[in-house]
Amino acid sequence: MVDVLSVLLIACGIFLFASGTLGLLRLPDFYCRMHATGKCDTLGALLVLLGLAVYQGFSLISVKLLFIVVFIFLANPTATHAIGRAAFVRRVRPWTKDSPEPPASEAEEDLK
Repeated sequence: MVDVLSVLLIACGIFLFASGTLGLLRLPDFYCRMHATGKCDTLGALLVLLGLAVYQGFSLISVKLLFIVVFIFLANPTATHAIGRAAFVRRVRPWTKDSPEPPASEAEEDLK
């Protein structure tokens, strides 16, 4: 039963990693991509590490994995917010329905 639960948690985590990667590749602008990767990576890592902790059983290794889960659960959203806020301060424009192409940021325009 523990093996089935751990495989299910790990499989769900891998699915979330894959869907976050797909969102990174397919979504039109920076903010949408940040949202997809921020949510999916945090929850995917959480599920994979919880699956590994369940598989390991109660031991020092599972306690270390749970500490890593707590750290990721706190650090990933904070980092995603900081990166998104930095883009907002740099005035990276979001994509709208009126613009056929995703907008280039000012930093990319400066390079041209």
